[in-house]
Amino acid sequence: MRVDVIREPRDFLALRGEWQHLCEASRARVFNTWEWLFGWYQHLGRHRQLFILTVRDEAGVLAGVLPLSLEEQRWGGGRLRWLRFLGDEGVGSDYLDAVLRPGDEASVMEALAEALARTWREWDVLELSDMDSLSPLVTLLGAHCRARGWNLESTGRNRCPYETFEVGERFDTLLARVARADNYLRRRKWLERQRGFAITKAEGREELARALPEFFRLHALRWGGRSALEAPSIQSFHQTVVPLLSEAGKARIYLLSVEGRAVASVYALLHGRTFSYYNAGYDPEWKARSVGLVLVGETFRDALAEGFSEYNFLRGVEAYKSDWTRGLRTTVRLRITRPASLGAWVVRAQALERTGRQVLRDALPEELLTHVRRWRAMGRPEQGRC
Repeated sequence: MRVDVIREPRDFLALRGEWQHLCEASRARVFNTWEWLFGWYQHLGRHRQLFILTVRDEAGVLAGVLPLSLEEQRWGGGRLRWLRFLGDEGVGSDYLDAVLRPGDEASVMEALAEALARTWREWDVLELSDMDSLSPLVTLLGAHCRARGWNLESTGRNRCPYETFEVGERFDTLLARVARADNYLRRRKWLERQRGFAITKAEGREELARALPEFFRLHALRWGGRSALEAPSIQSFHQTVVPLLSEAGKARIYLLSVEGRAVASVYALLHGRTFSYYNAGYDPEWKARSVGLVLVGETFRDALAEGFSEYNFLRGVEAYKSDWTRGLRTTVRLRITRPASLGAWVVRAQALERTGRQVLRDALPEELLTHVRRWRAMGRPEQGRC
């Protein structure tokens, strides 16, 4: 197999069709699609150098993609080069991964590992964040690291609640195991009696263009000044990526309206057999009417009716998610360095710093820790995923 390094935006753009075909055939999730990562690079990743590894078989067919980028930082008077996933900052990408052709995972990973070894002079730390802990890349890359004597640090990142469906399962069967099913049914009946009640879903390019500002408005109402989505660069990202995803039927925005005004919204991503709840918002004046709960229920109803096998809430273990789900996945961050390198020293120093903070937390009284957490929270912006 042949491995190439894509470094120019025009070559990234040219990969679109092949990448889409490979992604549909693989186990990759929506955050590994060309659309999501190209949109991220356009609006949030220009400060990085593209370093996309592509693997082709003897016939020249694309068999694997490892979507990476180089970021340079100053560290202690030196220069530290981080090789990271595209899409790993600012937009809540979960399950980042390599895109590997089914059946060829081992051979493609072997080619990728050899390419990383050949290019070692170009990077100091290979950091792969927010990967599914059960991803083949985690296992295969770990084996290659051990064989080459590289250092490998693995740390937990996020927990992602999800629910799986049986083939042909009905919505009423699902409700039988949902903790707040009675509240959902009662609130929905009340809303149905209100003038102008409607639940709509935007999927086409023009419909989504109209629905996205409403989603931003409701998200801002829900989170106030703590919403990370208020940043112009983040909104520009979504304004670019939603139309791209809509062309392949992968984006959907739900709006729940009363008297002609939207009071709740869900931004969903659809890929393969997985329905992902990406983000949401609602008007706090309607919180007592559980408009968020009702709209989440409608997304579950659609996921079942359309034959999805999984509903994923992505990162965060908020209580309302546990009402609907039984499963929980974890994501991890891998940091790979070469022995006796600057990257190895920095990673070790950061690990010692984390250990020191944990020792301090264990030693401090709980009352003091509570005050520290409150003080830190006052100055820390929320991601705004509700």
